Amino acid sequence: MTCKYAGLTINERLFASGLMPAFDEAISRKDWAKVKEVLETLELGREDVKAVLKLLAE
Repeated sequence: MTCKYAGLTINERLFASGLMPAFDEAISRKDWAKVKEVLETLELGREDVKAVLKLLAE
């Protein structure tokens, strides 16, 4: 299966998918479950999702 976001950064994936507002809102509410959901929609791997969540929670 090919990732439709291959080669794009997370910010580029958020913009291309139209999920930037949902991502920003989830971060502002510290809704880590929603942040995780958005990141998974962007086809990030499990380890990448965990790394982003760790950075955001600091």
